[in-house]
Amino acid sequence: MSSSPSRRRFLALTLAAAASATVLPAEAVACGNYDAVVRQDRPVAYWRLDRATSGSEASLVGGSALTGTYAGSRTATTLPNGDRATAFDGATGYFQVADHAVLSPATTGVLTLEAWMRPDTLQFPHAQSSGYVHWMGKGETNQHEYVARMYSQVNTENRPNRISGYLFNSTGGLGAGSYFQDPVVAGGWIHYVLVINANAKSTTYPNGYTKIYRDGVLRDTDDLSISGQIIVPSDGSAPLRVGTRDFGSWFQGAVGKVAVYDKELSPTRITAHQQAMTSPGRR
Repeated sequence: MSSSPSRRRFLALTLAAAASATVLPAEAVACGNYDAVVRQDRPVAYWRLDRATSGSEASLVGGSALTGTYAGSRTATTLPNGDRATAFDGATGYFQVADHAVLSPATTGVLTLEAWMRPDTLQFPHAQSSGYVHWMGKGETNQHEYVARMYSQVNTENRPNRISGYLFNSTGGLGAGSYFQDPVVAGGWIHYVLVINANAKSTTYPNGYTKIYRDGVLRDTDDLSISGQIIVPSDGSAPLRVGTRDFGSWFQGAVGKVAVYDKELSPTRITAHQQAMTSPGRR
């Protein structure tokens, strides 16, 4: 039986509304707008960190519960494509988002953490332990989850400017993670992506894995175990912070475009994000 013209029109409008709610405008993606390219991959949280002089910033997705607040000393700066980002002073400045289920890898067993980071010094004045800073992460005492770390050029572990990411058990201690250790230039932007996947177990990675990408290229993959201890994602109550993790160390440099995904972002899409920022004429 054929449907009436009014019913066909209703169905057409419904389908159109659904499409517009889930697909970004083709022209926005085609012109390389970085935010549009990222949102095409459906992050569960996304902060541009473009309001350095403001008191707060809402996530572009996920609702008001993911609104973050700024504190301490910070200034506005620009990313390679000209978009704004936030430079932290390395002593007091940070951005904080309260604990939320979408920020924990325990929620789905998988989490991808993405950001653009720019160290403005290679020897951090407010480092911790052997000489590293936690420039982004979620974790406090007995509420540990994950962290993005960078070592100073001179440190007691002989890891000059190593950039890494770790998953921890809630009690802390040793974490399972991946890293790259390359020459780093103060003032140079780096596209950083950390993948935590506790679901993708295999003969090679029996407990799942972490992966780390620099500038769109996979650099390291490691099993979720360390010294015989299996690291399992847990849902802690600590906030997500940028510029520091738990005030134990402070990042002197800039961060922008922080995105969190409840899935593993594919290598193809990671490369697309990097190119959307750095290709000539892209914004």
